[in-house]
Amino acid sequence: MNIVSFIAKQVSISEKQIAKTIALLDDGATIPFISRYRKEMTGNLDEVAIGEIVKYKAGYEVLQKRKESVLASIKEQEALTPELQKRIELAQLLSEVEDLYLPYKKKRKTKASVAREQGLEPLAKIIIKQREEEILFVASQYFTADIINEESALQGARDIVAEWISEDEKVRNRIRRLYQRKATISATVIKSKKADETAQKYQQYFEWEEPLQKCPSHRLLAILRAENEKIVRVKITVPENDALDIIDNIMITSSIEACTDHMFLAIADAYKRLIAPAIATEILNQAKEKADDDAIKVFAQNLKQLLLGSPLGQKRILALDPGFKSGCKVVCLAAQGDLLHNENIYPHPPQRETTNAIKKIRSLVNAYKIEAIAIGNGTAARETETFIKKIPFDNQIQVFMVNESGASVYSASKIARAEFPNYDVTVRGAVSIGRRLADPLAELVKIDPKAIGVGQYQHDVDQTKLKNELDTVVMSCVNSVGINVNTASAPLLSYVSGIGEKLAENIVKYRSDNGALQSREELKKVPRLGGKAYEQAAAFLRIRDPKNPLDNSAVHPERYGLVSKIAKNVGIPVHELIGNKDVIAKIELQNYISEDVGLPTLTDIVKELEKPGVDPRKKARVFEFDPNVKTINDLITGMKLPGIVNNITNFGCFVDIGIKESGLIHISKLANQYISDVNAVVQLNQHLMVTVISVDVPRKRVQLSLIDG
Repeated sequence: MNIVSFIAKQVSISEKQIAKTIALLDDGATIPFISRYRKEMTGNLDEVAIGEIVKYKAGYEVLQKRKESVLASIKEQEALTPELQKRIELAQLLSEVEDLYLPYKKKRKTKASVAREQGLEPLAKIIIKQREEEILFVASQYFTADIINEESALQGARDIVAEWISEDEKVRNRIRRLYQRKATISATVIKSKKADETAQKYQQYFEWEEPLQKCPSHRLLAILRAENEKIVRVKITVPENDALDIIDNIMITSSIEACTDHMFLAIADAYKRLIAPAIATEILNQAKEKADDDAIKVFAQNLKQLLLGSPLGQKRILALDPGFKSGCKVVCLAAQGDLLHNENIYPHPPQRETTNAIKKIRSLVNAYKIEAIAIGNGTAARETETFIKKIPFDNQIQVFMVNESGASVYSASKIARAEFPNYDVTVRGAVSIGRRLADPLAELVKIDPKAIGVGQYQHDVDQTKLKNELDTVVMSCVNSVGINVNTASAPLLSYVSGIGEKLAENIVKYRSDNGALQSREELKKVPRLGGKAYEQAAAFLRIRDPKNPLDNSAVHPERYGLVSKIAKNVGIPVHELIGNKDVIAKIELQNYISEDVGLPTLTDIVKELEKPGVDPRKKARVFEFDPNVKTINDLITGMKLPGIVNNITNFGCFVDIGIKESGLIHISKLANQYISDVNAVVQLNQHLMVTVISVDVPRKRVQLSLIDG
């Protein structure tokens, strides 16, 4: 089976579309580039569909590599038959390949290998054929110095038979299906850990059992984390009688009790010692893989929403990283995000230099013509917000609370040290808070997504798969917004289609040596930025105030000639066509369809001409918490509060209500009807009005509801 047919069986996409997409991918094209600028080739596939092709393409390549390895190993043993080779080549699952390979796999020393060394394999073959009525007499022919009686000979032979049974493809497939249908997961607390304080968060899993199929991903990951922390023991089981009946029906082919009695013993041994542990591990790994996929999907959705959060735009910002004893770090940023000034103020206990702090803030706001104030939402955030809002500024200043998750990770990072080599981590952290308000995407790409705090069990899932998915999300977000090539940082540029880390550094260095780029064409002068990289990247990079107005749009340079032709046909220059909705509305797109440009691309071009380079993100809005609620002790059941969604999981969402602890809206409390997808109701950073339904002060847990009444 070729790669196109393999992928077509997994997804609802035609083989023609898959083949074209694979050709583009193999030619070095990225998902954002293909989905935006090669619509005619792929049949207008979007990023999600192309991402699925990428995923199954990688799976096919892993499968083929394993097949090659297995075939080579069996061939080396001179055991590869044409029939076996064909079965391996046609296998569509790794488990199929491994089952076919199992009898030929090099094994460590086993009970069966010891029995073979003792010469008992012929006796095992007699037992498995189930035709010998005088099996005890036959067994007596195998006495040696190690085999002193009939039972020891038969036991050794049964060990070999048990291994054969465990390697039987039909047996493994039937038992595998049984586990897929009836497997139960159970967790039991390790007695010595039951009283440990750290174990109490897993208390509900101290004695837990449920069908594995019904165990949701977040619960499975929680149970496995408890097992990894050696708090519980986890087992995957099925009804043993069901399993033994399945194997009996396959392996028992005779009614001669002399042999079948030994077969029943070998079957029980094979199941308990060899088959059950292997299949249970395999099924648990599959469930874990699915749970990982679910958790990664949730993380990816959250990350996308966070990265595409509302930017305030290029404003002069004063940012504060609040604190009590150490004071509040204050920085003033230029509209482009450059650091202009930094110092500390102490408006809170124990110093409480309030008057002096007010004077300093007023002075800085006036001196640097500050347009907005950003306050990190960590320790002392609400107190700092109250302090700032009491200051009588000469002009109205908007005050924003900014999620500072991951700011400390950024401030100690290599990127931060390179940006601010002469400043300590506190200054860098405050700068990050201010820049996040101006442009969340540009700042958050500098931080490992796992440190941003919007995931679920992100440290427990497959780390390679997580990184690949999150990198894809970041690239998608960066390219959907478009990047100012003359102001973007190297980390931001590195996510542009076709660029990567090295070329990003080269672009920044080129800017430093030669000044701002004047056109997209000038990108070709950047060292090592060749034709392929230019093709992939150019349309996602913007030039502000360019000579060619299309350089500040999402129109690809390869279509500039087409736009010029359209402008000529309507009788006005390109710069007058851009934004001229009346003229654009009259363009007959059908007249411009060609072999490589279809209606999807023409429609995109016209939309871009109407609003070139428009930022798809919403603008930032000021949000205010309830001023009467500062700590969990201020909460009362039934109270209605404003809040901001700060994390989304499969079982609900967490809401910042202005206290240290985020409240949970369980999925059952999101709407009056059944909800299967939390994202269908709420989005990250969404402003909500919630109702407090329970407060557990000792455990610091707050339950909220979105259902009125």
